[in-house]
Amino acid sequence: MLAPDASSVLALTQGDPAGIGPEIIVRAWQEAPDALRHCFVAGDVAVMRRAARLMAGPQGLAWPVAQIEQPADALAVPPRCIPVLQVGAPLVPPDYGRITAEAGRSAGTAVEWAARAALRQEIAAMVTAPLHKEALSAAGYGFPGHTELLQAEAAAFRGVGIDEVPVRMMLANDELRTVLVSIHVSLREAIDRLSRSGVLQTLRITHASLARMLGRVPRIAVAGLNPHAGEGGLFGREEIEQIAPAVADARAEGIEAFGPFAPDTVFMRARRQPGQAGGEFDAVIAMYHDQGLIPVKYLGVETGVNVTLGLPFVRTSPDHGTAFDIAGQGIAKADSLIAAVRMARSLAGC
Repeated sequence: MLAPDASSVLALTQGDPAGIGPEIIVRAWQEAPDALRHCFVAGDVAVMRRAARLMAGPQGLAWPVAQIEQPADALAVPPRCIPVLQVGAPLVPPDYGRITAEAGRSAGTAVEWAARAALRQEIAAMVTAPLHKEALSAAGYGFPGHTELLQAEAAAFRGVGIDEVPVRMMLANDELRTVLVSIHVSLREAIDRLSRSGVLQTLRITHASLARMLGRVPRIAVAGLNPHAGEGGLFGREEIEQIAPAVADARAEGIEAFGPFAPDTVFMRARRQPGQAGGEFDAVIAMYHDQGLIPVKYLGVETGVNVTLGLPFVRTSPDHGTAFDIAGQGIAKADSLIAAVRMARSLAGC
């Protein structure tokens, strides 16, 4: 357990101000104040005050937003009060559901600030509310999402190239964990990029991360790329030429890797059924974005958590996007964000 100082607080980045991020942050404080203890919001004070008014309820009693000057100030904020650290220039809250460069810049600045604070060990972990990729791009960021932005921040902090900080996305809920070989690229590019070294690197990162999380050697299944895992080469040779050799390489290093298995059944084998401690495997390596995300989200997007593996700090996020279609209505659920906060606390040991 970390000492109760700045290194024990968690930063929640507000996400895109036009999306549901600010309102689910407020709802998380309302529904799970114990989980949000020693947390603060890195973002915009005016945006968070608007969200607090939105979530005030029929009695009109909005949770007060307290502006803080540094992370440690969150420790002294009284109960039923949301601490917010102003990051970047104050923002006029944008219309809900509208893509703007200003909103993208506000969201991106908050992520950059939190990442740098985590790298300097000024906070224990960061939990990111959803940002909008188009707004981020309009603001001039050359990254398709959180994962790549955080990878670049870690590389810059270490003074190394981005390839020297390999990261992977893990999606997890109470029933299933999946880790992606490729993340935010087109399906065509994901297939073209598939390599023995990339699959092996994913297995190494997953093994090291899950071993720390679980306190034991994890059992990792590997999904094939093609139907029936290629059916012996009839439906594609990626399993024979890249994936199976990578699994063999990993096993030679002492990693408990198995496969490649047919992707239409392997996720069921790894799923924890009710009343069971776990499934046959602790995680499934998926070859591309949707292959790994669809099973987890189908089981319940409300409780899914995104964990970035390979970073030198803890980062989690809810398993959903900005939901511009319902932003500003006060109906978005905070279950996934609360789960992300709890997982970040567990991983950070605080």
